[in-house]
Amino acid sequence: MKILCVNAGSSSLKFQLVEMPEEKVLINGYIEKIGAIDCFWTVKVNGEKIKSAKPLKNHAEAAEVLIEELLKNKVVESLEEIKGVGHRVLHGGEKYSDSVLVTDEVIANIKDLIKLGPLHLPGNLAGIEAMQKAFPGVPMVAVYDTAFHQTMPKQSYIYPVPMEWYTKYGVRKYGFHGTSHKYITTKMQEKLGKENVNLIICHIGSGSSIACVKEGKCYDTTMGLTPLDGLMMGTRSGAIDPSILEYVCKESGKTIEEVTNELNKKSGFLGVCGEPDCRDVEDLMAKNDENATLAYEMYTDRVAKYIAEYYLKLEGKVDKIVFTAGVGENGPMFRSLVMKKLNAIGIYENEEENNKIAGYLEKSEGTISSDDSKVEVYVLPTNEEIMIVKDTYELVSNN
Repeated sequence: MKILCVNAGSSSLKFQLVEMPEEKVLINGYIEKIGAIDCFWTVKVNGEKIKSAKPLKNHAEAAEVLIEELLKNKVVESLEEIKGVGHRVLHGGEKYSDSVLVTDEVIANIKDLIKLGPLHLPGNLAGIEAMQKAFPGVPMVAVYDTAFHQTMPKQSYIYPVPMEWYTKYGVRKYGFHGTSHKYITTKMQEKLGKENVNLIICHIGSGSSIACVKEGKCYDTTMGLTPLDGLMMGTRSGAIDPSILEYVCKESGKTIEEVTNELNKKSGFLGVCGEPDCRDVEDLMAKNDENATLAYEMYTDRVAKYIAEYYLKLEGKVDKIVFTAGVGENGPMFRSLVMKKLNAIGIYENEEENNKIAGYLEKSEGTISSDDSKVEVYVLPTNEEIMIVKDTYELVSNN
């Protein structure tokens, strides 16, 4: 059965066609800058990367390009071979604790939740609507970024604010990157041969979050009402004193929207040292750039702080600490510094192994802690797309 995975952003559309149940990737592609004159896309098929470009006005035109690429590269003879389309959807609110078949009600709920995910949900919705037109009658599945975190107990997700903020406006911690955290949890359950795993999963990339997994279920996570909370990231501030917003608005004359935009898009690494990418920050550090060194210290401090907090929440009974996503998978220097900051709780690095593991090195996964470490620290590449495809395959097969 061929399943199409779609991840639509505000101006982008990633796709992957997978043969199930073999999990064989037939083609993947990334259409960027939709709506701009310099729109382009890259397709990878049979190990070859092909780049093309032309202006695309909207996601509907991007869907036409996607179909063209599927047929042109002969990964399908006919569109009828595609039996399901899985969509990454940022926010499911409290309503969805698992992936669901897309219905009119599901679409109405996504529209209602745009206020909680204004940067992502309109793009997610445009992707669903474009695919419904392109593949009429083919089942669509919504895979929610928030679903995995719906098992959090109340003390983890309720904020210490007036309770009516929660009951009237839905103000609570929702958590994100759930598809990645679910994938890593599933993989670790397989590797450890048990369901009730206790994990601290560090999804560290341009966007970053850590999940505390207790007995195979999410117990806490760092992102909150929106993806802005928690860790410092490439362009996001992470957790800060909320009164900073009012203070900066008054001092600068900026609106609350402008200041929030700066916290989302001009803060984190970018705000402190002028570069949003961890690799570029490391390059600046090599040139003795003081702000880059400061930013890196802040970044690793916050990761170590949350790992230590979750270690205590799990009463020290942690099966594994797992690093995943762009920086987590490919940043030996980052991982090393975080682990050094965790020596006080008995977590120690195996430097030789840590320096062998990255997507561009000889190994992409493995243990990076020493034998005398209280907890094993592991690097495992995430695969959100396969998780989306698996959920879609399951729902389509059972309906």
